[in-house]
Amino acid sequence: MSKKAAHVSETPATAWLRAHGVAFTEHPYEYLEHGGAQHSAQVLGFDPFAVVKTLIMQNEAAKPLAVLMHGNRTVSTKNLARQIGAKSVEPCKPEVANRHSGYLVGGTSPFGLKRAMPVYVESTVLALPGIWINGGRRGFLVGIDPAVLTGPLGATLVQCALAE
Repeated sequence: MSKKAAHVSETPATAWLRAHGVAFTEHPYEYLEHGGAQHSAQVLGFDPFAVVKTLIMQNEAAKPLAVLMHGNRTVSTKNLARQIGAKSVEPCKPEVANRHSGYLVGGTSPFGLKRAMPVYVESTVLALPGIWINGGRRGFLVGIDPAVLTGPLGATLVQCALAE
């Protein structure tokens, strides 16, 4: 029995996508520690603006939230906090993010999160014809229609991008 190299085994994210009837393409790549969305975009030949990173953050009460941002942009935590009615927002420490999401940092997907949490997406992501987002494992992106983010996922639109 031979395994196709281009197929990645099921993750909570791909299971979630299948359960919600979402069509997606699989894009495995060689993971680089601290390479981030810029690295995956480069090795896969994608525009880093269309590679969406999933960031686990928390508000002043340590309540988790996920932010979906262009791979070559940074989140303005001040703008985000103001838009979501929080006093402050900050990135979670990696071990805290892992615990909240159920994924390892570098392999975090907004689909199939371990804990229910609000998901926010930079509004300009929805203008893209297609996006690549983590599929629930380091070194694995899925290609989807960005409408999935506000449709089945139920993400809230925000405007908090800073150019990198």
